[in-house]
Amino acid sequence: MTAPRPAWLDNDDLILRLYIQPKASRDQWMGQHGEEIKLAITAPPVDGKANAHLTKFLSKQFKVVKGQIDIEKGELGRHKQVRIHSPSLCPDAIGDLIPALKQ
Repeated sequence: MTAPRPAWLDNDDLILRLYIQPKASRDQWMGQHGEEIKLAITAPPVDGKANAHLTKFLSKQFKVVKGQIDIEKGELGRHKQVRIHSPSLCPDAIGDLIPALKQ
């Protein structure tokens, strides 16, 4: 069994294991955090606002519509697994973690 990775490809989909830091001063990728990618977002973790903000942020980063992003695990916590269906773009912060994405 291999060690869990923070990001990998599943056919055309990209799976990300994220550690979310809510109420940050700005939205930004913070780099690898153990077996996850740390992501700071400005939204508070209240009434689903952080998840909605996360989905919007990821849709812009990967150039997909919000409907192409699924939070598969961790809906109510900081540790999340997110599936991005057929991303059009991959930010450098993520591409560096997935050699297969390097074109």
